[in-house]
Amino acid sequence: MNFLKRLGLVPKNIENYNIAFTHTSYSNENNLSYSYERLEFLGDAILELVITDYLYKNTNYKEGEMTKLRASYVCENALYEYAKEIELNKYIKVGHGEQKAGGQSRKVIMADVFEAVIGAIYLDLGYEQAKQFIDKIVLPHIKNHENNEFLRDYKSELQEMVQTNKKSVTYEVIGENGPAHNKSFEVVAKVEGIVYGRAKAGSKKEAEQLAAKEALSKKVTNN
Repeated sequence: MNFLKRLGLVPKNIENYNIAFTHTSYSNENNLSYSYERLEFLGDAILELVITDYLYKNTNYKEGEMTKLRASYVCENALYEYAKEIELNKYIKVGHGEQKAGGQSRKVIMADVFEAVIGAIYLDLGYEQAKQFIDKIVLPHIKNHENNEFLRDYKSELQEMVQTNKKSVTYEVIGENGPAHNKSFEVVAKVEGIVYGRAKAGSKKEAEQLAAKEALSKKVTNN
């Protein structure tokens, strides 16, 4: 896997990396007993730890601000951008139906795989090598935070905006379509019960972010 070599990582055992790129749809079609989901769970925890450690040691932010920043670096949009940078979509294995729908380049799948790869590196090479991988891919974005549009947390921005007028924001899933491995969610963002944003995405979190972004564009506090 060339992306690992470019980053100075030499795998000892390729097995977990193959699992990290195996989507549920591919597993189902080929009667496999594994997919990347368990590795994704592991990688997510490692990524949060590395980012938490960096923020604690390199900033003077209070707990709430560190929590907010960390969330922006591990959101689906951010993970997708990291995955695109190292072209992980070239290695992802999906089922035929998912492939026809462009599954190898779907944001939610690429984001999940990025975390799964971290988990695979950890199991194969240990924590320090997994940290090195994260340092090379993620830390440049953290250091350049102000210029990273994809790291914006629109839900937090909307929450802060409506709180200035003592209003409340809620999110509601109004539509859910597709098979388990390729679902699409439609979400509305409501301020005081009035719909200000509406969006569709491959995950609830992403749909909520996009709905919040639309609501922000309408300057809800002025209503």
